[in-house]
Amino acid sequence: MATDTSRKNAAGPSRTSAAAIRRLLLDNGALTALIVLVIALSALSGDFLTTDNLLNIGVQAAVTAILAFGVTFVIVSAGIDLSVGSVAALSATVLAWSATNHGVPVVLAVVLAVATGVVAGLVNGFLIAYGKLPPFIATLAMLSVGRGLALVLSDGSPIPFPDSVSHLGDTLGGWLPVPVLVMIVMGVVAAVVLGRTYIGRSMYAIGGNEEAARLSGLRVKKQKLVIYALSGLFAAAAGIVLASRLSSAQPQAADGYELDAIAAVVIGGASLAGGTGKASGTLIGALILAVLRNGLNLLNVSAFWQQVVIGVVIALAVLLDTLRRKAGATPAAAGAGGGGKGRQALTYGLAAVVTVAVVGATSFLHGGSSGADKPKVGLALSTLNNPFFVQIRAGAQAEAEKLGVDLRVTDAQNDASQQANQLQNFASSSLDAVILNPVDSEAAGNSVKAANDDGTPVVAVDRGVNKGKVATLVASDNVAGGVLSAKTMADKLGGKGKIVILQGQAGTSAARERAEGFAKGLKAYPGIKVVAQQPADFDRTKGLDVMSNLLQSHPDVQGVIAANDEMALGAIKALGSKAGKSVPVIGFDGEADGIKAVAAGTMYASVAQQPRELGEIAVRNALKAAQGKKIADAVKVPVKVVTEKNAADFE
Repeated sequence: MATDTSRKNAAGPSRTSAAAIRRLLLDNGALTALIVLVIALSALSGDFLTTDNLLNIGVQAAVTAILAFGVTFVIVSAGIDLSVGSVAALSATVLAWSATNHGVPVVLAVVLAVATGVVAGLVNGFLIAYGKLPPFIATLAMLSVGRGLALVLSDGSPIPFPDSVSHLGDTLGGWLPVPVLVMIVMGVVAAVVLGRTYIGRSMYAIGGNEEAARLSGLRVKKQKLVIYALSGLFAAAAGIVLASRLSSAQPQAADGYELDAIAAVVIGGASLAGGTGKASGTLIGALILAVLRNGLNLLNVSAFWQQVVIGVVIALAVLLDTLRRKAGATPAAAGAGGGGKGRQALTYGLAAVVTVAVVGATSFLHGGSSGADKPKVGLALSTLNNPFFVQIRAGAQAEAEKLGVDLRVTDAQNDASQQANQLQNFASSSLDAVILNPVDSEAAGNSVKAANDDGTPVVAVDRGVNKGKVATLVASDNVAGGVLSAKTMADKLGGKGKIVILQGQAGTSAARERAEGFAKGLKAYPGIKVVAQQPADFDRTKGLDVMSNLLQSHPDVQGVIAANDEMALGAIKALGSKAGKSVPVIGFDGEADGIKAVAAGTMYASVAQQPRELGEIAVRNALKAAQGKKIADAVKVPVKVVTEKNAADFE
């Protein structure tokens, strides 16, 4: 009898623990999905479940999680904050601008950066609480204002971060990344605010029923000021951590991060209708996003399909978690366990769908061949939303197939932080070499130095890197190309005339270098007057819109120089019948569509960079570097002016 009792007592704690774990998983669909993702990716990739890679995931989740903790306050109170990405960029820019450009002590500069975030949040709160603007509209306005102020302060160029603040991107004790530590600290603060403070209880009350909260004595308007101020404070912290990783404040940093932050909060179990949500769920949501991106990189899923897979998994995770919650709320839950079975079925259904999505992506969307005997090379492109870089990829893939190289391609979507994450993932994949087309030459420095420390050779293509050591730079000379473009326009106009310059995306090295070349080339022609210079972000649609606007104030323009063919083609649409006749348009890059326009006579000329050749040469040099062979420090691919006379040679 005593023996039976002791056995029950011994079994009791284990049964209790097992039941608690089971209940935790059934009540947290996001946690179940995260565990299933980790198990699935561990089985699919031997590089996933390593200490270094798990720390990489933590670093990559940090900025999104910190932003999302602030957004959690807003969503719990039935609001929305679309400005957190821009506020993060603005806060980091204020820190670098004050400390680096104006010699403000670093401690005071950090205070100014945090104050910037708080003030932006207070403005949002005031517009919503007292101005009666919908949260969507108020924060959408702040999104634009914050991004614009960041560009104004930085003049569109990255500002180096003070060394003392850049240490936030380092590690403690040689293994614990500081961004992960900051994420944990901010998560604890968010959890305490939500669960242990008056303002936290107010958030739930306002989100549950704002009118009832007001009638019960809550000062709703003042509470909203505090809520949005807290969101701004967390955004400032995220901006500082992000910039410290890149060692520079990027005016275009954290673009679109507000959507990731909102997704993390909702995946974590919060309702956009308000009244529910917690910091732990938000952290799990941010980790799910980071694990997905990391795993898809390691599995070499196509850069284009990665976005599709992530979107589908997010939608399914939230949908099934919502169904699971509804099943738990049915009357059967109070009866014979019917609701519990419903929750269990839907939770396991969620796990199954996530698993199928990841495995399916790996099986059917694999971005290239793999083989243990093949040298592995990573190609980190700044964007694939531009035909020029698509051509670099095409040339690289053709050469890789010819040489028997397993080429892994990533798309940073012009986000320096995302590219840093992708390069970290490359490090986890034990590549033989990396080809880097940096989003920004300054921001890529830390990643290149990390590759140097690991002994992985790096080949830069199209754009150089300001820090670290690259085996070689394969590039055209953007400045020389800009000079050539200016000379071609001056020769066409006879040295006199009014022209417009369409600039590239503010903050990118290609935009700065080509603009420098335009300015340098036009100095020799004082009769050429630049009546307007406006950025159109290397985009054809924006080129059309910007040129259409400029024609309203400068209808007598006599020439257009664009920093790439896409913007030039947009300008041609805006000019209509004038293009190629009374108004010559000169592009840059030598894209297929640009060459066709030159051959047709609607574009006067394009400065061709031969992007396919850039990709081919980069792969050849990366393979040589991986094999320890000697290569030149720089390989310059000459730029050529394509006109109607020689366009057939480039088609």
